[in-house]
Amino acid sequence: MDSRIAANRRLWNEWARINQESDFYDMAGFRAGQTSLKPIELAEVGDVAGKSLLHLQCHFGQDTLSWARLGAKVTGIDLSPEAIARAAALAKELGIDARFLIADVLDPKELGDAQFDIVFTSYGALNWLPDLGAWARVIARHLKPGGRFHIVEFHPIISMLDEDAKEITYGYFNSGEALRFESTASYAGGDHAPIESYEWPHSLAEIVQSLLDAGLTLTGLREFPYCVHNCWKFLEESEPGRFVVKHHPGKLPLLFSIGARK
Repeated sequence: MDSRIAANRRLWNEWARINQESDFYDMAGFRAGQTSLKPIELAEVGDVAGKSLLHLQCHFGQDTLSWARLGAKVTGIDLSPEAIARAAALAKELGIDARFLIADVLDPKELGDAQFDIVFTSYGALNWLPDLGAWARVIARHLKPGGRFHIVEFHPIISMLDEDAKEITYGYFNSGEALRFESTASYAGGDHAPIESYEWPHSLAEIVQSLLDAGLTLTGLREFPYCVHNCWKFLEESEPGRFVVKHHPGKLPLLFSIGARK
């Protein structure tokens, strides 16, 4: 395994331990039957009852299990063994039928030749991937003919900004070089010993083109001037469940969604 990907796996193993019981993920509400899915993805993906759904980079399975509660036959994959162990345990605890596999999203051999009606991924997934071409080919390979892909993701512009969203710190385009960070806390809250991690910026054009190059047909592209997760200190809540940049409210795209069909 690439040493950078191995470092990221160590980080996500640690974050899985921290995140599951954090206030950010509201496990009490989830255990009581609340969905973890946001209105954007619910509207974009639509009715999933009776459909097979593959969730890429599923973390500890909260969204995967939310799709299962809506009637989907779900499979979740993630690079982190800790996350997958927690996802499987959570499914068992709640009595939800779901399959979880430890797998590299760029080469998920564990899926075999399985194909799905829907492939889904969301929020903080793409920046951990060095090769979107391989990512898109995996999506195409594991979609049934006529199957749909949906992503809701943080807009690439966010990753350019400094911690106050007042200066541009990082480039918009992918140079091929990884950005190295040292994390001491999860985005969900909770400190940990320093762990190095690596991320790659991807422009909106790179994301779209990777899907087109894999043979998929674009069915939708939307941008949103708000975020649904309060993950950055420069955000403030403008209305329930919507967060904007404090000093540029409504002026920057903070999320995007893409739909595509095989």
